[in-house]
Amino acid sequence: MYCSPKISLVCLAIAAAFPAAASDAAGGEAPILDEISVTATREERKTADVPQAIAVVGKEALAEKKMFNMKEALQEIPGVLIDSKNGGFDARLIIRGAGLKAAYGIREIMVLRDGVPLSDPDSFTRLDFVDTQDIERIEVAKGPGNLFASGSAGGAIQVFSKSVFDTTANNAKVGFGTDGTENYHLRHGIVGERHALAVTATHRKMDNDWRSWNAFDTTQTSLKHGWILTEQDVLESELSYAEANMQLPGAMDQTLFESFKRTGEQEDTSEAWKNSGRYSKVWFFNSRLEMERGDFTFKPRFYYNTWYHYHPVTGLINETRDWVVNLGTDLEASWNHGNGTLVGGVTARKEEVPDSVKYQYRDVLTTPGGRIRSTLSDAKGELASTSTSSSVLSAVYLQESWRPGPRWIVDAGFRYDVIRMEDETNEIKRYDYASGKYVAGDGFAKTEKTFRLPAPKLAVSYRLNDAINLFAMVAQAGQVPSSGEISSNPDLDAPVSRNVEFGIKGRSRDWQFDASAYSTTVEDEIVQVNTGGVTEYANAGKTDKKGVELSGSFNLGGGFDVGGHYAWSDYTYDSFSEPVRVGGSVVNQDRSGNTLPFVPRHQYGVFIGWKSASGWHARLAGLNWGEYWLDNANTEKYDGWDWVTNLSVGYERDQHSLTLNVDNLFDKRYAFEVKKDASGKVTYTAASPRQVMLTYRYAFR
Repeated sequence: MYCSPKISLVCLAIAAAFPAAASDAAGGEAPILDEISVTATREERKTADVPQAIAVVGKEALAEKKMFNMKEALQEIPGVLIDSKNGGFDARLIIRGAGLKAAYGIREIMVLRDGVPLSDPDSFTRLDFVDTQDIERIEVAKGPGNLFASGSAGGAIQVFSKSVFDTTANNAKVGFGTDGTENYHLRHGIVGERHALAVTATHRKMDNDWRSWNAFDTTQTSLKHGWILTEQDVLESELSYAEANMQLPGAMDQTLFESFKRTGEQEDTSEAWKNSGRYSKVWFFNSRLEMERGDFTFKPRFYYNTWYHYHPVTGLINETRDWVVNLGTDLEASWNHGNGTLVGGVTARKEEVPDSVKYQYRDVLTTPGGRIRSTLSDAKGELASTSTSSSVLSAVYLQESWRPGPRWIVDAGFRYDVIRMEDETNEIKRYDYASGKYVAGDGFAKTEKTFRLPAPKLAVSYRLNDAINLFAMVAQAGQVPSSGEISSNPDLDAPVSRNVEFGIKGRSRDWQFDASAYSTTVEDEIVQVNTGGVTEYANAGKTDKKGVELSGSFNLGGGFDVGGHYAWSDYTYDSFSEPVRVGGSVVNQDRSGNTLPFVPRHQYGVFIGWKSASGWHARLAGLNWGEYWLDNANTEKYDGWDWVTNLSVGYERDQHSLTLNVDNLFDKRYAFEVKKDASGKVTYTAASPRQVMLTYRYAFR
């Protein structure tokens, strides 16, 4: 089948589907293989040629995982800290310290799906948009300095779904596992002379009966259409719908944690709020056109998503009575000139939250004095507040990728974001942490904030020889505060991150590696302050983040390969005055020189994989998090965890494949997160014990 070189999306899908044919075409030795990245530069480029620390989790790596959660794909990337409370779509994600302030969810990191931002203009990200069974590859660009990351200093993660033009993605899958785990997935598509159509349906569920209040289920469907308008123009569109129900378990005190370590079960939480969760419905539409005219390429994109959620959290229950609307466009153009590529564009997005409300919990147990001891359900009670809000983001970006010689690439880029946020709230009741009761609210309040965030970058890549590339980068990016943070503290400033980085990348037929060293200073970093149960946000004066990251793999022959990753992180407060509640008053405590909590000094892991020509394959990986401080005051440490081991064993023959995944093979009992608030209270969030899942996949041909 002929594929016009101008239809790059179609060609890329076909090339990805037949890697063996591509490698054997010359009839000689296998070439040096490298993943392709577009997230860091908006230009298709081998990862070795990208002058930034990036990671690509490709199709082959994803196939070995059950892929219930993004954690499974990202947990072996140095500098990326990720875990999940229930193995569903929730995740706490931190990249080089960015995202640390988020008690729940993802902030400070831009997450995209096929070029569409899943992060709101105020940086909060929802992963219930993503069907993890329909992922082709995932790209991770760390730190400031890429053109996709609007108002985000932590970097960008882009999820690419399987192309509508890729018929090799057609399959039926069914899986069953421990803890009530079930997975059903069907993808079928057809490709004609000019049109392609694909339908996808997925249902995932986990009872997680090792812990109370921890069930998860989601049902997702999508319809994709591809249209080859001409030999130079391709239009791809997708409409998808998802429903997700997720119970979020509470943390434990020391007594409950010791019981969990003995039994492997968590029967209760020490927190009063025992019925947190998020129940959502999401519509997602994306349409993107690629047009080529000689050396010019134009890529307009339009997207629309709307969602509803019912979200019980600490103290109150959130609900969007009217669906939230997020509308946006990205108009990108590129010019391939004699010495490189010039990429530029404009972005505009608006999110409207027309009727967001908060309720008191209806069913609670109280002390004789009226303090709430425990919730009994997630049912809503009396109305606590109403609000309307909107966020508008507009941006321009431009980057010249200049190639002054065959060994050099120079990326000089600039992005400028303007984010305007408005909120009107009528607080009727609020939960008072000091008394443990619902009390009269503060009434009507209106907040308007505008942030202007310039993000320049200069990066250089030099090919030392056929196997080794050197790179250096300096970049700056601003971080927009979330609407919840601004509601907590309207005086918050936008943090500014400045990063200097050097690295080396190696690619060969039998080995590959990435190594980088960076130094990031953050002015006005937003940190989470918890004074006896009250979560507030404040600007730290300045933080210094220094780190080294290494990853690599080596082909031993005989079907075996080994590899590993390591990250060393040294994050300290240069100047920070933390407000601490003492009695009935708040006193500022100097934390200058202290280490940021939760981020381990050492994070590392190793793996060994094996593939046989007969169709068998296996992979064993061990992961480690070193010790870390529990609080800003640096009064106590958690030891972290050692050698949590994951195993994958599979067999493939013709159209059939069978895969056994065992996570936490040796059933270690540990906490993936331990925190200590300013009042001295320590809480533990349990990691999942051993989980086993068997998956059968049938590939349509």
